[in-house]
Amino acid sequence: MRLYGLKNCDTCRKALKSLLDVEFVDVRADGVPQVVLTQALERFGEALLNTRSTTWRGMDDAQRARPPLELLTDHPTLMKRPLIEQDGTLYLGWTAETKAGLGVA
Repeated sequence: MRLYGLKNCDTCRKALKSLLDVEFVDVRADGVPQVVLTQALERFGEALLNTRSTTWRGMDDAQRARPPLELLTDHPTLMKRPLIEQDGTLYLGWTAETKAGLGVA
C-alpha cells in the first residue's frame, strides 16, 4: 500500500497512524508517478484538485484553466490528500468511505 501526501499534512498523518504496512510518498519531494496521476484523474476527476490550497489561490485564471493533469504534474501539492493506492485500487481523502474500503475502524 502507498500513501501519497505531504509529511506536514494533518490528514495524511492521521491516515499513516491508522494504516499498517504503508509506504509514504511525499509528493512535494518525490512527486506522483504519471501513471498514478492519470488513473486518479480518471477515477476522481476534478475532485482530485484541491482548489482550497495555497498553491491554487496563488495561481491566476490562465494557470487554473490548464488541464488538470498538467497542473498536477507541475504542482503535485495541488492534489487532494491523501491519495492511497492498495492493490490497484485508489482512495482519495481520509473519509469514512476510504476507511471502510481499507478495512480500518
